Amino acid sequence: MQLPENLRYTRDHEWLRIEGDEAVVGITEYAASELGDIVFVELPAAGTTFQSAQSFGVIESVKTASDLYAPAAGEIIAINDALADKPELVNNDPYGEGWMIRVRLADPAATESSDQLMDADAYRELIAAG
Repeated sequence: MQLPENLRYTRDHEWLRIEGDEAVVGITEYAASELGDIVFVELPAAGTTFQSAQSFGVIESVKTASDLYAPAAGEIIAINDALADKPELVNNDPYGEGWMIRVRLADPAATESSDQLMDADAYRELIAAG
């Protein structure tokens, strides 16, 4: 299972790639495989603001529907429109073309040092523990 070292991870299986005062968010390969075939992704409009751990959308698979949780506070500046027609991108390329939102971080320094976010090693331990 692929776990890029340059990402930060949440206990809810979202990933965050920090790029200056912005970040890209998606779900992990582990989460996508557990959900099964993704059939729908509901994302909010650009301009929506949210707090860390607040639900920002819903992902549906052939098995279930799950809320998506924000790994950091901020404002959505872009959504991945391709997911409307091709939700399977989340399964096929969760860390690339399957990204979900781009966020302007409310506090980039606090996000970088957040205890809520794990590095790849800590996330591996989390999923190994079941």
